[in-house]
Amino acid sequence: MPTKLPDDGTLWRTDQLLASGLNARAIAVLVRDGSLVRLRRGCYGRGDWWRDLDAPSRRRQLISAHALGTLTTSAGGFVYSHVSGASLHRLRLWKVDDRVHLTQDACPSGISHGRDVVAHTRRVASRELCFVDGLPCTSLERTVVDCCLMFTVPQAVILVDHAARLGADLGMIRTACDALAGRNGVVALRRALELVDPRSESAGESLTRELLHRLGIRPPELQYSVLTPLGEHRMDFAWPEVKVAVEFDGKSKYFDYRPTGEVLFAERQREKALTEQGWTFVRIEWKHLFNEVEFKYRVLRALNRGAGADSSPFRRSAAG
Repeated sequence: MPTKLPDDGTLWRTDQLLASGLNARAIAVLVRDGSLVRLRRGCYGRGDWWRDLDAPSRRRQLISAHALGTLTTSAGGFVYSHVSGASLHRLRLWKVDDRVHLTQDACPSGISHGRDVVAHTRRVASRELCFVDGLPCTSLERTVVDCCLMFTVPQAVILVDHAARLGADLGMIRTACDALAGRNGVVALRRALELVDPRSESAGESLTRELLHRLGIRPPELQYSVLTPLGEHRMDFAWPEVKVAVEFDGKSKYFDYRPTGEVLFAERQREKALTEQGWTFVRIEWKHLFNEVEFKYRVLRALNRGAGADSSPFRRSAAG
């Protein structure tokens, strides 16, 4: 009996593995040695392929595994929604688990979806339905609304910022938000819509901006560009009137395109040129966003140093 995986594909149902010549014992051996990974009941993935995936890609493949695994057992009638819809739309997510979310018209109590599935019951209008990667999914706008109703404010800000960057119809989302007045979770959606800014280029930048707002610090300019002798430097957050900038140092900023050392050197050289022009930089990493006292102290110290005695670093009230 063979103990070798099929040459084609990365995802298989149990019956497909059996049809390829494997038996239950061979499948168990392949799981133990890491050649196969059990993604959910009755569905397996190629081990080396799975280990090479990042977290967002794994979430999308778990949705694909669910679709493949239920292809011959489900009557359909559901769409992928909430966090799963956001994953299919490639929206940025923060602090979410890997469970598959789906929405259907009828109550799911009579159907066993498994512990890795969260089933929601709510009607999905035809205009709120689309297909992503060949899978039925809630529209971008409906996905944002559904997610924000179960998210915290920081999670919602990250999501809405990215949805706006991808071209979501914010007017449609605001209309849905107004219709949900009084519903549990709508506060996070409303707050995210108040703060939305499609110029945020990462989850870390969205969280930084939300924290600045929550701490009452006056809003900065986003993606502010300054010309230096070494070329143009674009800052994540800037208060140009006092020449203070906050830069969020997320890993993706340095690892996406060029070797880390090269990018870091160029970044530091541009920063040195700006420092010579009188700019002050506050560098923020993920860990700083969760020590709010230190974060506030560092930003305010820089702003106060640049502002002098006659200018307040705090956000002005409506009364002025």
